[in-house]
Amino acid sequence: MTLGSWITLNHISIVEIMADAGFDWLCVDLEHSVIDYYGAEKLIATIEAKGCVPYVRVGANDPLIIKRVLDAGAKGIIVPMINSKIDAEKAINAVKYPPLGNRGVGLARAQGYGFDFEEYADTINNETRVIAQIEHIDAINNLEDIITVDGIDGTIIGPYDLSGSMGKPGKYEDSDVVDVLRKYEEVSKKVDKPMGYHIIEPNHKLVLEKIKNGYTFIAFSLDILFLGTICRQEMNSLRNGIG
Repeated sequence: MTLGSWITLNHISIVEIMADAGFDWLCVDLEHSVIDYYGAEKLIATIEAKGCVPYVRVGANDPLIIKRVLDAGAKGIIVPMINSKIDAEKAINAVKYPPLGNRGVGLARAQGYGFDFEEYADTINNETRVIAQIEHIDAINNLEDIITVDGIDGTIIGPYDLSGSMGKPGKYEDSDVVDVLRKYEEVSKKVDKPMGYHIIEPNHKLVLEKIKNGYTFIAFSLDILFLGTICRQEMNSLRNGIG
């Protein structure tokens, strides 16, 4: 079981503080943040320097985006909106060097700026983790085809978008949403693929529930909610204490 979190604020102090908190991995979000490639490279380097695994959630299933963050040093890629076998195969092709894929060769930070290319090329196809984000009802309906694609290491549920694709955004207790998540668990266990979930609320009890249900790749909240939640809690307590 690995436990990570989401980075949306482009500052190395944020990732240093979170890495020191004990997360196994941290994911730099390039889909819903204003972090650019240069900022992502600095964050990746900082995460790695702290002994934490740097993931990047790319903005799209786009070979150009994927190879640029891999060249920057990302050790894992989370690809949004994987809804079919074709989507999954496209992601794998973008991540893997030939003969397993068609990723273009560059000499950048990941390859020691050219001096470590041979060592990198010999290991990266096996070492880079590819996580398919399951965040649409179509992905649930095609789940077994997606997760049996060679090279897909696991999946992670994007709860907001998945429930939104069903016309019920954020309604996680709705019976239809519950049924869809149950199907996700059943299919994943059937083919013995790691299950993942992004728990948005910074509440450890929700993480423990997912672990009990067999989830092994868990994103625990995100930087802005950890920061905002403790600020609001303590300010409310302070105001109540003042009376």
